[in-house]
Amino acid sequence: MRAIAAEAGVSVGTAYYYFSGKEALIQAYYDRAQTAHELACRELLACETSFAARLSGVLSEWVRVSEPYHEFAVKFFKHAAEPTNPLSPFSSQSSPAREASIGIYRQVVEGSRDRMDPELREELPELLWLLSMGMVLFWVHDTSPGCVRTFRLIEVTVPLVDRLVGLSHLPGLRGITKDFIGAVHELRP
Repeated sequence: MRAIAAEAGVSVGTAYYYFSGKEALIQAYYDRAQTAHELACRELLACETSFAARLSGVLSEWVRVSEPYHEFAVKFFKHAAEPTNPLSPFSSQSSPAREASIGIYRQVVEGSRDRMDPELREELPELLWLLSMGMVLFWVHDTSPGCVRTFRLIEVTVPLVDRLVGLSHLPGLRGITKDFIGAVHELRP
């Protein structure tokens, strides 16, 4: 907090007036980053109807919006990765940012004109958010210039997800889809 106050040009007391500690400051960062991500995706989600294009665009925009904070993310990730830490994206303290992020993936699914199993469509926003958490982990460790490896991961992963989702409504695969959804429900906390 001292370093943050010094960087902001305010007293430590002033910094604590606005943020009770570093956890509150990081939560504010999560909220701000989520808002920036939502704004960056607004136009794409308003006009694109292809599931793959929507998903690829949303994931790519997250990387673009987050790029200025890449070095910062590397430093605090060790705390965020700890399950009991309030900075974990899975913690109750992070629920507003998490729910807003799942909301973006809900828009990805709801605005898609692609066919998919109705039950999967309902579960897909949260599953896509979990996929994005894997992308975040990869991004944190990505040292390539401009995070080109993360963009490449998006480029190769989205078509696979798109194909799986597209196959989910077919009669021969609906049973597998239902089994998968059942496992998700069983394992959800």
